[in-house]
Amino acid sequence: MSAVAVTVFAAMVVVYVSVSALLDRHAFSAPMFFALGGAGLGLIRHVPTNEPGLKTLTEATLAMILFHDAAMVKPGQLRRDSGISARLLLLGLPLTIVAGVATAHLLMPAATIWAALYLASALAPTDAGLGAATVLNPVVPERVRRVLNVESGLNDGLSTPVVLLAISAVAATGASQEHHVLAALQEIVLGVGVGVLVGASVGLLLRRAAARDLATPSLVPLATVVVPLLAYYGAGDVGGNGFVAAFVSGTAFAAAHLGRRRTASGRVGTDDASTHGGRTPSGGTRHGGKDEERHDAATELTESISALLGYAVWAIFGLIAMPHLREHLTWAAAAFAVLSLTVLRMGPVALVLIGTGLRRRTVAFIGWFGPRGLASVVFTLIAVESLQVTPAVDAVLAAVELTVLLSVVLHGATAGPWARAYGDWASRVRPPVELELTRSERA
Repeated sequence: MSAVAVTVFAAMVVVYVSVSALLDRHAFSAPMFFALGGAGLGLIRHVPTNEPGLKTLTEATLAMILFHDAAMVKPGQLRRDSGISARLLLLGLPLTIVAGVATAHLLMPAATIWAALYLASALAPTDAGLGAATVLNPVVPERVRRVLNVESGLNDGLSTPVVLLAISAVAATGASQEHHVLAALQEIVLGVGVGVLVGASVGLLLRRAAARDLATPSLVPLATVVVPLLAYYGAGDVGGNGFVAAFVSGTAFAAAHLGRRRTASGRVGTDDASTHGGRTPSGGTRHGGKDEERHDAATELTESISALLGYAVWAIFGLIAMPHLREHLTWAAAAFAVLSLTVLRMGPVALVLIGTGLRRRTVAFIGWFGPRGLASVVFTLIAVESLQVTPAVDAVLAAVELTVLLSVVLHGATAGPWARAYGDWASRVRPPVELELTRSERA
């Protein structure tokens, strides 16, 4: 990137941090600020978007985000609401992608099935950071906030292999397409193996080092922050998928770093079994037992770096998306964007939550607060760098860009008011399933 672009971005970070509390009170989020700033920079000065530095920044950002989101979903969180979380992740997410593929095929017949798959899967993951007012607001029932946390923490990693597979297939042509797809699948398998090895080994090493007072506590976050880089580039060295490795390493790191302990009743449980705290916008719990406090401290630097890299990616997104939308936005892309934020998200959520006992208002709340954010933005930038420009590809990218921009505005504006209204309703009605406590929480 040019020196001017870096200087302007650094100034934007200082300005945003200086007025961040004020902007939050007026539902003006960081993605809005940096995306608009990037768009403004593009109007004032031409900044090349095909520089190698942008590609490296994009890849490093996705690797860091995938690791951090996965590392902050602790085993105890999964265990407490495993039924609802499994429905959303293992049934709702695939249904959303399938419905998106079918809708894209109907609205954009010129797009190939692989392009439609890219569109649907790139917009499937959600971003809790854009709906922070819901997951941080204590008036929202604990269980509902936790379900939203777990879903957004894991669905980006589950969508990533599908997105990369689709991009690989779109980039390939003719007879080589099948070869590219098989190669991508092999890379995914290798990425999983590397991620487990790196995440589990580093997590176990740091946990045991802390238990024996071998590691300086202030330096532990430095070791944690390089785990996604170690997994990403290590997987690349052996022919694996680095993004899959980064995501899996986050899950493995959390499991190994938190470890397992024996409870007073003699049962073996994870170290976070007693924690049921709220989540920060980027996904971390901030209160709980000593083991979770140690884990949160270890990942604090990762969270800060992820936030900074995210600001840069949002600025690049504004720089690229605004001019692209002005030239390539079609009625079909606009229709898909509206459907993606409503029917294609809320329909599958409502379907898979049948039989859970959750009230309709809760189902609608969970369905609506599936904002599209940083993962979708990074998927867009990767596609821009990887795919040849065609009218069909431009239409698909425009649909992703508009969906994200609409989500930033609509979810940012509605998060606070709807969270308060929903919390007031829950306190009056006292719905039993939403307010149900797990055994560890009651203890």
